[in-house]
Amino acid sequence: MIAVILIACAMVAVTVVLHATGLVLVLRSLLKSGAELPTQTWRIARLLIYMTWLLVLVHFTEITAWALCYLWVGCLPDAESAFYFSGVSYTTLGYGDLVLPKPWRMLGPLEGLAGILMCGLSAGLFFATVTRIYTLRIDSK
Repeated sequence: MIAVILIACAMVAVTVVLHATGLVLVLRSLLKSGAELPTQTWRIARLLIYMTWLLVLVHFTEITAWALCYLWVGCLPDAESAFYFSGVSYTTLGYGDLVLPKPWRMLGPLEGLAGILMCGLSAGLFFATVTRIYTLRIDSK
């Protein structure tokens, strides 16, 4: 049980490091893509789509890390099952059609908790970007 808790703590830490690194890279990419935030509707949409793609890539990287962990500890039989279970757990869908063996069951809920927190951080960045664009549009009128 202690090994499972230690692995879970390590994976939560890995998830946070990956997400923090990903957010830094997303912010740098957004800053490089244009010095000013767009004011035209199509350019705003393009920026938000680009940002969404980058954030999805960050989350996919984190899901991949958890899937590789499941394969490494041997609690899921193959890569497809590991990626599927990881994606379902990370996004808190929790279908329940695939479960971890009893000794490893705590990994699933902890991945879900880490995933929902990281999704919240991404939503915060998205909200901050939209708020900044909206504020600039209001100020320019």
